[in-house]
Amino acid sequence: MKIARPTKFAHVVYRTRRLKEMLAWYAAVFDAHVQYQNPALAFLTYDDEHHRLAFADMSVIAPNSTGTDKSDAIGIDHVAYTYASLGDLLENYSALKEKGITPYWCVHHGITVSMYYADPDGNQIEFQVDRCGSGDEATDFMNTNWGDNPVGVEYDPDELLSGYRAGTPETDLLSFYNGGPVSPLRGTIENLIAI
Repeated sequence: MKIARPTKFAHVVYRTRRLKEMLAWYAAVFDAHVQYQNPALAFLTYDDEHHRLAFADMSVIAPNSTGTDKSDAIGIDHVAYTYASLGDLLENYSALKEKGITPYWCVHHGITVSMYYADPDGNQIEFQVDRCGSGDEATDFMNTNWGDNPVGVEYDPDELLSGYRAGTPETDLLSFYNGGPVSPLRGTIENLIAI
């Protein structure tokens, strides 16, 4: 089975204990603006994408940890790539699964349907497909729906793949986010919270 290629680089997520300074620096360097922010998370963009840069404030997420510069607690959390369609994302999941490569977290973020993978060194990669039709629609969703659940809702990729292959329209498959139940964080952040 052929591996689908992403259509674009989507975003990078940083873990920091200097949120205010990081936001100011990236806003200045990229002429970016905040799309959504709560005490723990901030999402910025510099173009029509819903977010190009995201920041997780580890002083809120893991307040009992120490070390401003500890490399495993501060730095890049993951990079994200966008696929052209949900079908491409799901068929790519199937092709990778045949090779023994499976995601550690499948979550509908409201603005994207995402699958998170870890490479052999533990670097985290998000493969996603946009649910919203435009950056403005995604920004509106972030500002009106993320207050209670900015993380998202977990899903079973095999169930979604089965629905896709059975002919369920992609618009129906993309719309299952309903604001609950909130998924626990997975990956590096999950491990850091336990510190």
